[in-house]
Amino acid sequence: MDQILQNIISEGKSNNATEVQQQEYLSLFHHAELEFELKNHLFEELNQTEASGHDKRFFDDLFEKMWLNRRIEISKSKSGNNLFFRLIQVAAVLITGLIMGYFINFSISPSVPVYYTSLAPKGSVSEMYLPDGTHIFLNSGSQIKYSVDGLKGMREVFLTGEAWFQVARMKRKPFLVHTSFYDVQVTGTTFNVKAYSDDKEVTTTLEEGSVHVKLLDNQKYNEEKILKPGEQLTYNKELKNIGINEVNPKWFTSWKENKLIFVNMSLKDLRILLERKYGVDIEISDKSILNYHYDGTIKNESILEVLEILRQTLPIQYQVVGQKIIINKNQNRKGGIMR
Repeated sequence: MDQILQNIISEGKSNNATEVQQQEYLSLFHHAELEFELKNHLFEELNQTEASGHDKRFFDDLFEKMWLNRRIEISKSKSGNNLFFRLIQVAAVLITGLIMGYFINFSISPSVPVYYTSLAPKGSVSEMYLPDGTHIFLNSGSQIKYSVDGLKGMREVFLTGEAWFQVARMKRKPFLVHTSFYDVQVTGTTFNVKAYSDDKEVTTTLEEGSVHVKLLDNQKYNEEKILKPGEQLTYNKELKNIGINEVNPKWFTSWKENKLIFVNMSLKDLRILLERKYGVDIEISDKSILNYHYDGTIKNESILEVLEILRQTLPIQYQVVGQKIIINKNQNRKGGIMR
């Protein structure tokens, strides 16, 4: 291994490391060209850790879960990207982050929270386990920054996009999900948070347990909202108001099983959903069809199969121009509902 790289690792993992040295060390894991050397180094340290008396069972369990249970779904696309290569690339990022988290817990002072970042590129869904056993699915175009031992001893996640959480129960160590508009706090429960920056609403849907939602800098809704299973809290960014409704949680969490269910969804919102799922750009040239509303379910269909179903069922036509899909109104057909 290059001596400079070795120095950065040694200094960053030292108990006396400065914050700058720690961050420089962590930044190495964002460079794909260093992946081979870093992973070899980490596995060597794993052997040393075992020899020095540390219990390796915790790491082994998580590592086995990652390999046996990961479900990273990459959608088909017209560009013909190598599916196997992309699958391995995303899995490697998640596994490297997991190994990194294990070793840094031993080598950095607990008084300084250490944050790690995981993401799901557009057109993919990633699955991961945090070191505390929390199970997470991260939706397309989403990112989380997380800490096992954050400020005030909390488990913290900063979310941009959408994620499903099955939080490991730890009564004395709450789990906190930060979004740009509100925080969600739990001790152990199952829920979904959708907080894309370009969506007009932020939603939290509860499957099991209970969650406490606290809005940030909002005088009108400064008290906590507590959700029960089957309830969904929606915050409208423009109107700055809150609504709580009873819903079928499966409609809002099926994306983690590579299935999308939409009910009475406008073509405007459906376009965003399809762009995220398939990693494509869609242009709707005739604005008069944006407010058509549809019901439907998408399972394992490719984007072209979905567009063909839409074309046969709805008053639209489409064409593929380069890397963009253009949807127009078909003047010879009437509106309908996709089933």
